[in-house]
Amino acid sequence: MIESKKIWFNGKIIDSTELGLPLLTHALHYGSGVFEGIRAYKTDQGPAIFRLADHLERFFYSLECLEMEIPFSKEDLKEAIRNLIKLNKVEECYIRPIAFFGEGKMGLYPKGAKINVGIALWPWGAYLGEGKPVKVKISEFIRLHPKSIYPKAKICGYYVNSIFASLEAKNSGYDEALFLDWKGDVAEGPGENLFLVKNGILYTPNSPSILAGITRDTIIKLAKDLKIKVKEKRIKPYELEEADELFFTGTATEICPISQINKTKINNGKIGKITKILKELYQSVVRGKQEKYLNWLTFVK
Repeated sequence: MIESKKIWFNGKIIDSTELGLPLLTHALHYGSGVFEGIRAYKTDQGPAIFRLADHLERFFYSLECLEMEIPFSKEDLKEAIRNLIKLNKVEECYIRPIAFFGEGKMGLYPKGAKINVGIALWPWGAYLGEGKPVKVKISEFIRLHPKSIYPKAKICGYYVNSIFASLEAKNSGYDEALFLDWKGDVAEGPGENLFLVKNGILYTPNSPSILAGITRDTIIKLAKDLKIKVKEKRIKPYELEEADELFFTGTATEICPISQINKTKINNGKIGKITKILKELYQSVVRGKQEKYLNWLTFVK
């Protein structure tokens, strides 16, 4: 069960049980909110938040896309997150900032509804696979068309698309889904980006339908620092079945190896060499073990 004891809501720390949202909350009906997923990790210097500035930058971009103006700055939210980690006395956690249109307005034009901003956090282990490679189904649903949405924003309503694909995959006996885009090229998972290894080269889709994830960006940079060649390109579904290795990335997912695409096993169902190297380096980086990447960490002191 996911539980956040203390939350930050509209500038105040409250017990999560105190929050009661009206039934006519606009975002409840229409998905009119934005959010971020961030992680904090245990380090030798206490909890540290990974790439907090980048997450808040994307959060404010998402706010602009939905034309939401909030009375808090990035620095306000940064301090609220750090304070919330201290109050909840956690060493590692997943952090969920969210802003949404509340009560005061119904209908699809949200202006006039109250805007609420909140932050919750909770200890969360492996989001996908529990450390083991996962079986993935290419979904019958496609990723949202980039001319229908702002694909680089994290808008609450977008994720109904992901729910449909996740239900389909689980009901078919798979661990996760994978979207193609409107052209039939590989896009991403319901909440993850995808990487493919072939002949020692790391590939990742550059479909305009994908969220350009922060973990995705991290892996690209780490791979290049390891002198692993990285190519962003259009990827066809058949290339997945011919891959030497496949893995998902995401803040919640971290790095999760893929053992199977539809009926085709990848690397005999085992984690691949390059996947393993990047997964281990990533875990070392987020826990402050790599001095070169300490600028990605915001320490909670």
